[in-house]
Amino acid sequence: MLLSLLIGIPSAWLMAMCRLPSEKVLQWAMVLPLAMPGYIVGYVFTDWFDFAGPLQVFLRDITGWGPGDYWFPDMRTLGGAIWVLSLVLYPYIYLLCRAAFMEQSVSILQSARLLKCSPWQSFWRISLPIIRPSIAVGLSLVAMEAIGDFGTVSYFAVNTLTTAVFDTWLGYSNLGAAAKISAIMLLVIILLISAERYSRRKQKLFQNQFNSHENFRYELKGWKKWAAVTWCWSIVAVAFIFPLLQLCQYAYRYFSESWTTQFYQYAMNSLQVSVLAALIALVIAVVLNFYNRLSATTSSNVFVRLASLGYAVPGTVLAIGVMVPVLTADHFINDIAKAMDWGRPGLIFSGSMFAIVFAFVVRFSAVAIGTIESSMNKVSPSLDMAARTMGCNSTQMLQRVHIPLMKRGALIAFLLVFIESMKELNAALLLRPFNFETLATYVYNFASDEQLEIAAMPAVLLVLVGLIPLIIVNRSLEQPH
Repeated sequence: MLLSLLIGIPSAWLMAMCRLPSEKVLQWAMVLPLAMPGYIVGYVFTDWFDFAGPLQVFLRDITGWGPGDYWFPDMRTLGGAIWVLSLVLYPYIYLLCRAAFMEQSVSILQSARLLKCSPWQSFWRISLPIIRPSIAVGLSLVAMEAIGDFGTVSYFAVNTLTTAVFDTWLGYSNLGAAAKISAIMLLVIILLISAERYSRRKQKLFQNQFNSHENFRYELKGWKKWAAVTWCWSIVAVAFIFPLLQLCQYAYRYFSESWTTQFYQYAMNSLQVSVLAALIALVIAVVLNFYNRLSATTSSNVFVRLASLGYAVPGTVLAIGVMVPVLTADHFINDIAKAMDWGRPGLIFSGSMFAIVFAFVVRFSAVAIGTIESSMNKVSPSLDMAARTMGCNSTQMLQRVHIPLMKRGALIAFLLVFIESMKELNAALLLRPFNFETLATYVYNFASDEQLEIAAMPAVLLVLVGLIPLIIVNRSLEQPH
């Protein structure tokens, strides 16, 4: 969390408050590391920093040192995992803080300049305290993602609660103990969210001016300007550009090994699961938001908020929560079938795509609900009254008025859920049926076996797919308020 904070806040302030060369490109490039799965970055870094990797080989060649003549950092440690997770998760803090910096009142910035505040004083005394809520939200997101991560910490052999759940369930076949560990993780998540809300319970921030702050950005000169540009581009290069280039090189060199019938089959599996999850989540989002719009009661609003809580739950915890009732239902159906002499139908729910699709819908419905809510709020209530006047019932109003006006929002909601489902690893690893792999599990299996080169092509595909929501988010930030 601290390292992500040290990367995200300075980068956000430089992008929002300073004029820099190539800033238009940097504004969206700074969020690109979020599209890179942590375990892939970890594998690439380990390959670079390993004893037989290019960095140490180059160091020995130019110095003539032997294996015991120098010290070099070991990536496969707790420190290495912290670095990797910080590099791929800092965009959460960057996005929220940059938006908060851009929304600061112009009058406050004017007052700071009139009082002869330097850029550093303005940042430390004014901007930083104002964006504290955004920092708290960003830190809570980073903390939840780090707690729920499995691929990275597993590859780096770091023991966490998430790896304990996997080991207990898959290694010892003890679902009950895994459920208890998951309950502890869920409690930690609830405490994090509660602490974040409680810390700013009395904090109220209002603005009385919403003018563009473009004329109040600082003009860095000399070495300060180039130091700021170097800082930003170095982060992008280390966290995204270099790992992606390495993956592309692997994909080119091992094209014949990557382009197989397995790759096609697993791509189709991911496509089927993600499309089903996205469609179901979209329908749920539309129905819940439309019901909340019509009733406008506290209970309906609470119901919508409860339906959005799944995104805060780690995929591992959610998988446990899904598997327990699903297995119970399967056993109940088989017991009834046996009692009726109908034979055993088998694992209808847990042995099919049902469990994994259900988990994806629960986890990512919040994304669709938020997107549809934003689109539906833009539909004027006068259109609802006009539809009522013309004799339309609720279903007709939804079909003829709201859905045509929400097409863009619905498409974005579908894409976001689809992409998140394509990338989800934790729930897919635990809930996949036998002989069923998704692209995420396929890439992880090869990466954990030190053979990411063979799965480089699907890894590149996952990264490129992950860029789509980042482009959508960044475009929304660029729109004038």
